[in-house]
Amino acid sequence: MSASKEQIRLRRKLSIRHRVSGTQERPRLTVFRSSKHIYAQVVDDTQSVSLAAASSLSKELAKENAEKTKREIAELVGASIAKACLARGITKVVFDRNGYIYHGRIQALADGARKAGLDF
Repeated sequence: MSASKEQIRLRRKLSIRHRVSGTQERPRLTVFRSSKHIYAQVVDDTQSVSLAAASSLSKELAKENAEKTKREIAELVGASIAKACLARGITKVVFDRNGYIYHGRIQALADGARKAGLDF
């Protein structure tokens, strides 16, 4: 019996998480993508604490989301998470794509975060 797309993604996610871990010096930037929205958070895995978060549902981005494509919104979320990280003094992160292929909205979020000053 073949596995569903979600099961394949979860298997890929576990494989990535065995290799990628966030530390205090270099936390993990993790991404979740639903059919309508995209979410990002920065996590310190040593203390199991979320340091910053941004999503396409946030109030500051909701005003701008009306006429934009999902890719453009993902880039704005990337810039927003980078801005939140830089405000907390975080400049370097490890990117966890959460099992998603590095393409489309995931790539746009990463590019937006890089353009805003995050290093990964």
